[in-house]
Amino acid sequence: MKNGKLSSLEICAGAGGQALGLERAGYHHVAAVELDVHAVGTLRLNRPSWNVIHQDVREFNPREFSGVDLFAGGVPCPPFSTAGKQLGKNDERDLFPTALDIVEAIKPAAVMLENVPGLATAKFEKYRRSIAARLERLGYVVNWQVLNSSNFGVPQLRPRFILVALRPRAAKHFEWPAAVGTPPTVGQALIDLIAASDWPGALAWADRANGIAPTLVGGSKLHGGPDLGPTRAREAWRLLRVDGRGIADAPPAADFPLDGLPRLTLRMAARIQGFPDEWRFAGKKTASYRQIGNAFPPPVATAVSMAIRDALAGVRLKRQPLQEALFG
Repeated sequence: MKNGKLSSLEICAGAGGQALGLERAGYHHVAAVELDVHAVGTLRLNRPSWNVIHQDVREFNPREFSGVDLFAGGVPCPPFSTAGKQLGKNDERDLFPTALDIVEAIKPAAVMLENVPGLATAKFEKYRRSIAARLERLGYVVNWQVLNSSNFGVPQLRPRFILVALRPRAAKHFEWPAAVGTPPTVGQALIDLIAASDWPGALAWADRANGIAPTLVGGSKLHGGPDLGPTRAREAWRLLRVDGRGIADAPPAADFPLDGLPRLTLRMAARIQGFPDEWRFAGKKTASYRQIGNAFPPPVATAVSMAIRDALAGVRLKRQPLQEALFG
């Protein structure tokens, strides 16, 4: 703890969605470890004071951070994603074993790991049990839950598998955060950005974009460009009056067809993920979009890490402070 704030160490920090969420919940980052050069650039661009470590987490020595309050991370999702081959522990990108090695080395007061909801399926029950069993041997009580990001003000469904592990004394106080209300529709969330270049069809578009977004898909370096996902996802976007086949450089211009389907800009996609408008992304369009599409929405990270914070303090989570943290 530093200056009254709980300390956190994060691996696989990406574009900083989880780190920003933890910051909003009052955590002090002792380090954020990330391999991707563009994501490292994003972290340093937005938070020059953070200790950002550009390194493969499998080569990271965590021992100087022993006793940190919270160890957090969004380990790579392809081993468990329905969009991939779901190889689980047989996928070389599976970093859960590395994360658990770090837990054993530094013995944090709490652990928070997030992944895709595919990890919650029956196919990976044995694997989940193995993760829980190791954490239990290390003295933790393990909870996991699939939370929909839309329950925390994010205008997309985006379900996430979240594992929380706490020492028994704190675990008895832990309570998963409750939903904070109805999220904005895509139209409500983006109307000012869509109308920024005086497109006369903006208001009519917003009225028709009257649902929450499907889950943004960031893709990987191996395949995929800056589009909003596979065919099924693009069809869902089309129903919301969005062309999901690519990312635009600018909002629709004044001469854009009144009944046209605009494409999202990077800023629009970031807002759909729950990033504040001042958060900037390093790299060109494809690199930036991959960071956005693969991010953990900051409001969800805030909600869960507040629940952990209050459990560590022996206080059950209260609804009003969470709303204040998410919406100011």
